[in-house]
Amino acid sequence: MGADPGRLLDVMGVATHVIEAGAGEAVLLLHGSGPGVSAEANWRLAMPPLAENFRVIAPDLLGFGQTGAPSDGRYSMDSWVAHVVALLDELGVEKTHVVGNSFGGGLALRLTARHPERVNRLVLMGAVGLEFPITEGLDDVWGYEPSVAGMRRLLETFAYDPALVNDDLAEMRYRASMAPGVQERYSAMFPAPRQRWVDAMATPVDEVRAIAAETLIVHGRDDRVIPLDVSLRLAHLIDRSQLHVFGRCGHWTQIEHAEPFNRLVCDFLRS
Repeated sequence: MGADPGRLLDVMGVATHVIEAGAGEAVLLLHGSGPGVSAEANWRLAMPPLAENFRVIAPDLLGFGQTGAPSDGRYSMDSWVAHVVALLDELGVEKTHVVGNSFGGGLALRLTARHPERVNRLVLMGAVGLEFPITEGLDDVWGYEPSVAGMRRLLETFAYDPALVNDDLAEMRYRASMAPGVQERYSAMFPAPRQRWVDAMATPVDEVRAIAAETLIVHGRDDRVIPLDVSLRLAHLIDRSQLHVFGRCGHWTQIEHAEPFNRLVCDFLRS
């Protein structure tokens, strides 16, 4: 999908970068919260197969990538949800499948709980969304201080197999994290102490239990960023859910197990 530069839309007065591909039922892809992340970086391997059957919508979320910050400079799950809903309105999408990764999974969960009429099927991948003691890995991700070596350490934390990470990838993601304004926005999102941001991203248990959408929950067994236990609890709380756990997999399910992940998601959304 790197050949598609996407476009900028005005959403709630914020320049919002979005990539679109394919046609059919809408699928909204919500990326994670790593430094230098963007929709393209997060979903580059998932967008082409999804676009064979669906209209794929992959935005840079509020404050990430090429999308600007909120006018008041404050971030919250409410502001991220409101921005996503306004984007759907701008695109004329009344209802969509939603696939959320990590932080984007917590956002997808909150969106589904608060706006169930906008969500068809839900896919949660290594998602936050319930309270848990912050992991060292997540604390490192949110506390990133820019350097190539620091970026490489983070990427190795994401992956089960550190061989997936090389100097070129670390350099590329480091440069993305140092694009104008990116680090300033990122450092304002999750200042220490960071346990409070895990708690703020948690959707109340009674709201999670009330979710009626068909839900696919995916997690890497060896994830060092978001504990597998979060997805196990989500599977117990969401009545119409199924859980798939990938062995020999860290926090990068969509990259480390790209082909089976894409088949799993496509089959679930088509069924």
